[in-house]
Amino acid sequence: MRCNRAMSDVQKSDARQSFLDLLHAQRVWDTELPVFDPEAAPAAPLPLFHTWFAEAVAAGQTEPHTLSLATADAEGRPDVRTVMLHDADERGWHFATHRTSAKGHQLAARPHAALGFYWPAQARQVRVRGPVTACPPAESRADLHARSTGALASALVGRQSEVLGSYDELNRASDLAWERARAEPDAEVASWTRYMVEPREVEFFQGDAGRRHVRLRYVRRADTWDRELLWP
Repeated sequence: MRCNRAMSDVQKSDARQSFLDLLHAQRVWDTELPVFDPEAAPAAPLPLFHTWFAEAVAAGQTEPHTLSLATADAEGRPDVRTVMLHDADERGWHFATHRTSAKGHQLAARPHAALGFYWPAQARQVRVRGPVTACPPAESRADLHARSTGALASALVGRQSEVLGSYDELNRASDLAWERARAEPDAEVASWTRYMVEPREVEFFQGDAGRRHVRLRYVRRADTWDRELLWP
């Protein structure tokens, strides 16, 4: 038994080393990257975000409309997941979910969030921080029905973040939801809520192969935006 345990330790060590070798072999930004001149940036962050988003799409970035949403639970412990951007306008950055989900409960207890976009095709990141508000019910309903049949079916399944007894249970609920979504494209989901992050800080990060990254942060001061460069 002592020998078997020793072999197991060796196998664990080999597996760890294989992972580290693979991890350290990865490279980033082995391509020509855009140049970002922060002096030429607009006075407010939204126009720059729209420009960078369009450039990410043009560069072939996969799913540029996805973002990391960070929240905190009632005890202040951080949580993060990937969601979809629904809009970015003068009011703020928008996403949607069930208010009965884990993130819905977290936002009810602590209505602040941070968003993170990563567009590796151009070595760019955008970070947004600020308070979160729930949009009016009419806007949430319009948001849901502007999406695909599949999105409505997923919303009709509901029960997001609850413990699932078996995958068969999900299949049955999903089949029924798809049937209803096709038959009732205007079906309502009371828990579906559109949220808006009001930006207090927005940072734009442009990667550089020589590690001279450009970080431009916008900070909200009353009715104006201050701009400041950050050390990478």
